[in-house]
Amino acid sequence: MENASPFLAMQRVEGEIKALVRSVDMEVLDPAEKKAMTSLRRLAIDARLDIRDYELSETREEQLKCATAAKKHLAKLRIGVLSTGSGFGPADVAQLTAQLEQIEAQIR
Repeated sequence: MENASPFLAMQRVEGEIKALVRSVDMEVLDPAEKKAMTSLRRLAIDARLDIRDYELSETREEQLKCATAAKKHLAKLRIGVLSTGSGFGPADVAQLTAQLEQIEAQIR
């Protein structure tokens, strides 16, 4: 993943998050956990779109603005992944967290 662009890496992470959320039985979760799972999907999409905008920026000013938004969404997503650890396995949480940190490091 280290050679992939931040956008392609985020697409992969988004797919992994969606697959993990789909694998969780939402009926056994309490309302707060359901909301957290739904929020993960939305945050993954928002982060992917911000990263896309970052990569397609035409000026440095626009790129910095998009980078700030992307980093904000990535941080929220990382916190969300850590807080929904009960729905995901520890290995999934560790892998997703590491991937999100790598993506954030690529955005300057």
